[in-house]
Amino acid sequence: MSSPMSASSFLDALKDEGLTVVQVGDWRTHNRNHKGPWGPVHGVMIHHTVTRGTARTVELCRDGHSTLPGPLCHGVIAKDGRVHLVGYGRTNHAGLGDDEVLRAVIAEKRLPSDNEANTDGNRYFYGFECENLGDGKDPWPAVQLEAIERAAAAVCRYHHWGAPSVIGHREWQPGKVDPRGFSMTSMRARIHERLK
Repeated sequence: MSSPMSASSFLDALKDEGLTVVQVGDWRTHNRNHKGPWGPVHGVMIHHTVTRGTARTVELCRDGHSTLPGPLCHGVIAKDGRVHLVGYGRTNHAGLGDDEVLRAVIAEKRLPSDNEANTDGNRYFYGFECENLGDGKDPWPAVQLEAIERAAAAVCRYHHWGAPSVIGHREWQPGKVDPRGFSMTSMRARIHERLK
């Protein structure tokens, strides 16, 4: 069981992992904490945005939209590999997912199939939205994939978690497909190597 790191520690962890970080407005206090607790934290969740254009993507992830208020993640990982911090605390990124998946993440064991949506993931996961159309055709530049690897590893390193603590949204919530265009198995392998 881990308490969330402070916003300053989060920023430092990302920078220490070699990432270029862009701080967006009042990101340190921009959250959904009035809707429920954030923490204990157990893992990192990776998403794709279904958007094009970094400025528009960052704005959407910070502000949300009429049916889902922002922030929609903690950090937006752009095509150029920069990480834009848009919120800190509870964010609207994970939604309801499978309690058996959460138990597997905590135990760092192989993930079961996600066949239920009975557990509040916004409480338990750090979330990174990654700029991509999510159509399976939009490319994932090498610099962006490396940034995803580094961002997830930074959080894992701080909490002394291994790569099995990193999951895709599609592994958490039935019906989700993100991130589409790369394998979470291969991403976890990259994170594992980085954490060695």
